Amino acid sequence: MKNKSILISGLLALTVSFAAAAPVAAQDVASLHPAYATTMDLTSIPVGHAEFCERRPYDCQPMAPTAPVSLTDALWAELQDVNNHYNTTITAMSDQDLYGVPEFWTLPTSGYGDCEDISLAKRAALIERGWSPANLLISVVMQPNGEGHAVLMVRTDRGDLVLDNQEGLIKIWTDTPYTFLKRQSQAHAGQWVDILDGRDNVVTATAAY
Repeated sequence: MKNKSILISGLLALTVSFAAAAPVAAQDVASLHPAYATTMDLTSIPVGHAEFCERRPYDCQPMAPTAPVSLTDALWAELQDVNNHYNTTITAMSDQDLYGVPEFWTLPTSGYGDCEDISLAKRAALIERGWSPANLLISVVMQPNGEGHAVLMVRTDRGDLVLDNQEGLIKIWTDTPYTFLKRQSQAHAGQWVDILDGRDNVVTATAAY
């Protein structure tokens, strides 16, 4: 409860900072405020996601542009519920141990899955609850130890929030320990864009990504 209060206070502070800034068009806020990740040009699709799209092309279609989610108390509770459910019911296990291959993205139906699978499950659950797919973007990051990882980035009016199977608390992307490399395009679920993360110098990423 204490952590929830701290996060909500931080999110409210971001809203105040938006209001205090010089007037800009609503669609420009996300590109100007550091609570939102800056994206660049189209980039390579993670191998596992490309194969996932071949198996499930209906999950990798163009998406209509949409404003960030207006994060009401009810939607905030919904986000927490989905994040907690999959973090506690899916046991983390590598693709090599599960499927005998280095990389295999899929929805976790057996109670086991890796970070990509859990992120896909959270995304699918939120879409089923009526959230716009264009605001639910699988993102590839680099951990402090140099290993690759995947999280779900949710675009809201309080900033880009991160749902992470390694962290129970939902955080703004800049408050995570990761270097963000790329994410799904907001315009097409089967395309990816680079993320400009100026906090760290990215030298390399895991080959699977």
